[in-house]
Amino acid sequence: MLHLWLQVGFVLLMTLAISIVAGRYLAQVVTDQKTFLDPLLNPIDNTIYRLIGKESCYREMDWKSYTINMLITNLVMALIIYFILVFQGVLPINPLKLDGMDPILAFNTAISFITNTNWQSYAGESTLSNFSQMTAITFPMFTSAATGFVVAVAFIRAFLSQGESGGLGNFYRDLIRFITRVLLPVSVLAALFLIWQGVPETMSAGTLVSPLAGGHQTLSLGPVAAQESIENFGTNGGGFFNVNAAHPYQNPNPLTNIVLLLLMAGLPAALVIMFGSMIHQQRQARVIYGVMAVMLVAFLAVVLISEQAGTPLLQQMGINLHASAGQPGGNMEGKDLRFGITLSGLYAAYTTAFTTGSVNAMHDSFTPVASVSMFMQMMLQCVFGGKGVGFLSFLIYGLIGVFVAGLMVGRTPEFMGKRIEKREIILISLALLIHPMVILIPSSISMILPTAISSLNNSGMHGYSEVLYAFTSAAANNGSAFAGLNANTPWYNLTIALVIFLGRYPPIIFLMAVAGSLSAKPTVPQSAGTLRTDTPLFGAWWLVVILVVGALTFLPALLLGPIAEQFAMLSHTLF
Repeated sequence: MLHLWLQVGFVLLMTLAISIVAGRYLAQVVTDQKTFLDPLLNPIDNTIYRLIGKESCYREMDWKSYTINMLITNLVMALIIYFILVFQGVLPINPLKLDGMDPILAFNTAISFITNTNWQSYAGESTLSNFSQMTAITFPMFTSAATGFVVAVAFIRAFLSQGESGGLGNFYRDLIRFITRVLLPVSVLAALFLIWQGVPETMSAGTLVSPLAGGHQTLSLGPVAAQESIENFGTNGGGFFNVNAAHPYQNPNPLTNIVLLLLMAGLPAALVIMFGSMIHQQRQARVIYGVMAVMLVAFLAVVLISEQAGTPLLQQMGINLHASAGQPGGNMEGKDLRFGITLSGLYAAYTTAFTTGSVNAMHDSFTPVASVSMFMQMMLQCVFGGKGVGFLSFLIYGLIGVFVAGLMVGRTPEFMGKRIEKREIILISLALLIHPMVILIPSSISMILPTAISSLNNSGMHGYSEVLYAFTSAAANNGSAFAGLNANTPWYNLTIALVIFLGRYPPIIFLMAVAGSLSAKPTVPQSAGTLRTDTPLFGAWWLVVILVVGALTFLPALLLGPIAEQFAMLSHTLF
């Protein structure tokens, strides 16, 4: 057992080390400092700036201009993705001669991939051509990840302004620099590593093989490595294959499994370090990082301990499902023997903490308590989270904590020298309330609507958990699924697309409005009446606010699903 926990410790320590180095580099990129990649990438950037218009890429934007340009750019790209998918049958690089995607499914897919959600109601290898995989799937994995990141950077700049109008940067310049200086270089290196480990990268649609048992079998191939690298590094999650990172051509061995874990965790964790470097307050960054790390380790421990304990009924019957791997009995259902319980549980915890959505095991087969951990990380959306979104969600709880604590102790509600007043609290509350609304309302409707219920493969509390997980994953821009739910129906394709849209853009708009309000305020010097937010004590209060608000919002829904299922499992009732 010791070596299993050493694997977990190694991945956690490597995540910390990578985030520190990457965070300092990100700070150089977003503050226009010189980087070692400038001689190579400056000509590329300047060419793109000329195509767009240099003035458009250097003009300082206020929150409205920054947000409008982001929304228009995303809309244009979403339309391009949609038409590529619908007219796939007449487009090139389609060796299997696949037809165009159903318009409703294409709508769901376009919304999903432009928002960094990457929810898939289809099997990629049998539905999409190589051209579609590259242009409608891989390309938005870069732009959607970059969009979330630059919005977070713009929000951080609000704390650096001294009351002037604007001051949030330029959306196009931020987007281009993040793609060329961060996403592309790392994705190329990661893709080369994956090719070395056996992940395909070819324009061929497949190859015919003859198994020893006789007969013939076609193995699907394609540009897998290029997609897999940005899938995880961009916290996207949409896989080339239907079974995602459980497929040996997408995740061949435990070494690639660990590298994929570090890819998905590196940038979200690094964003916190970048924040401290940008505002020159490392103590504040350490408090934020510490609270996030405590939540990650706690939720990870719940998953691993629960999965190692297994199912009481099967243990009582003496069925050791893990004996073949030389480990004590546990819950191996839905897991690959290549990874076992530890690397599968670690992957499940990481993919929901960093809202990636990539999976190497069947989440539907995890024990109920383990699934509660995965639910909560997506519902809270601030256990590091994805590119920018998780960090902004964490700041929402912090600003609420500052306001409440200030009222309780009679201190001035300030954060990073900016007064938190009525306007900010209203906008923050709106951003916070959208998330539970778009999860709980459609989940409830789906449990009484016959067309939605007909998609369930399981009845009762587990069927409800499958529906709740789908909408939670969609709202959190995660994209993973319990997979016991047939979501490729008009009802789920349309409602999940709507949840994805509402879970992504309205919160960004409200938070950018907060950034505009804060940037217009002068920075207040720290005084004896200032409530310090860079202390371990406030970090503990921050954690309490997150857990209390999360519990009050989502606990009733979890009680009806996975928590009730856990008690049923202890009573030897399985689903």
